[in-house]
Amino acid sequence: MLSVQQLQINGRRDDLLPATSLQARRGELLLVAGEGQDQRTALALALSGRMKPSNGVLSWDNNSKTKKIRLASALVDSPGVNEPEQHLSVRDLVTEDLSLIPRRYRGALLSKPWLKINSFEDIAGLWVEQLSASRRLELLTALALADPATDLLVVDSPDRHSADPAAWLPRLEALASDAGRPLAVVAVVGALPDNWTGPAAVIGNSVAHAPEPETVEVSAQPAKATNAQSTTTPIAAREIQDEASEPEFQDLQRTAK
Repeated sequence: MLSVQQLQINGRRDDLLPATSLQARRGELLLVAGEGQDQRTALALALSGRMKPSNGVLSWDNNSKTKKIRLASALVDSPGVNEPEQHLSVRDLVTEDLSLIPRRYRGALLSKPWLKINSFEDIAGLWVEQLSASRRLELLTALALADPATDLLVVDSPDRHSADPAAWLPRLEALASDAGRPLAVVAVVGALPDNWTGPAAVIGNSVAHAPEPETVEVSAQPAKATNAQSTTTPIAAREIQDEASEPEFQDLQRTAK
């Protein structure tokens, strides 16, 4: 199981990844929603052990060593990181990806047999940019799973290739529910599909918010005057009245007239 608690990555000004917590079990697909591409990619890199978090705890099967997490996981189609170059042919892409698999698993570095066994012969002669969103995801996830040590799939923004969840959601659900090879599958997306009822999380769901200041209710009714206030003349006014009653003050008034 993938367990993440308060995972956070510092940025130059704001957090590259705000504090996020989640869990992903084998046999299930977890969707994590995040608005910014930088945040989505940062989370995908951290979950797959390819970026060290600034704070928080990340573990796979109760092991928090980054190397163990990286070896058990595969990062799929992360923009600017490992997305396939558009000018590559499917044959060349397969040859390149197979060469990254540990030698004891990869066998001969030939794309043709692999394409045939995995039913991709129909797209072997195409450029990567010509692939539909669904076929692209099928190819890239199949290449990621060519390494038998992969138990965790982290897919970065599969919805960026198509606004229709049908282009990527069924494939990821099928991979997660494959009884022959139970995987934990995490897809970091821009928004959750409207009909999604499975496990889900949101980037930044563990950010601590400052408490709102308490408001003090003030009575709308004016305060009642005290007896002292109602019966006592203000000091300044009283002094003027006293002066006006003195003879000198009255003489000045007559002179002014």
